[in-house]
Amino acid sequence: ALAELKEGEIVLDLGSGAGIDVFLASKKVGSKGLAIGVDITKEMVKKARKIAKKYGYTNVEFKLGEIENLPIEDNSVDVVISNCVINLCIDKLKAFKEAYRVLKPGGKLMISDLVTNGELPEEVKKNLDAWAECIAGAMEKNEYLKVIKEAGFKNITVISEKPYYEPGINEKLIGKILSITVKAYK
Repeated sequence: ALAELKEGEIVLDLGSGAGIDVFLASKKVGSKGLAIGVDITKEMVKKARKIAKKYGYTNVEFKLGEIENLPIEDNSVDVVISNCVINLCIDKLKAFKEAYRVLKPGGKLMISDLVTNGELPEEVKKNLDAWAECIAGAMEKNEYLKVIKEAGFKNITVISEKPYYEPGINEKLIGKILSITVKAYK
């Protein structure tokens, strides 16, 4: 997602955490661009701001907020990025509608997330460790893509799809979790 960023663009990272993707994006968009991170946790926003100050980043902003209710103006962003965050949202449609709202006309959504290849076992959905690993909230792939379309996006393309595996993953999940990268336009 970051490879496609251009100088001067305004980029928004949904669920930015300590800001790693924001800092990488800021280098791509340069001094004429802006990289914004939104995160739900005060600690992460504070940490990201501290890192930005320490290393002299001048084209970054970090905001406290929910991705289902972004503290960002309508039609103000060129590119929305996100990495393994939307699957943690309870209301994924609302999150995608918010991304659509803040994008400028013709703006681009570039996200990587975990989806399922079929239905997850019920015990996995209720397991707190699975939530912490970004797995329990994952939607079935075709449903996930349908929600993106429902939010208003066009030209939705899966540009990368691979089986997700992590050491210690529940054996029942091998082959059921996919890591996908999706590109779509407003």
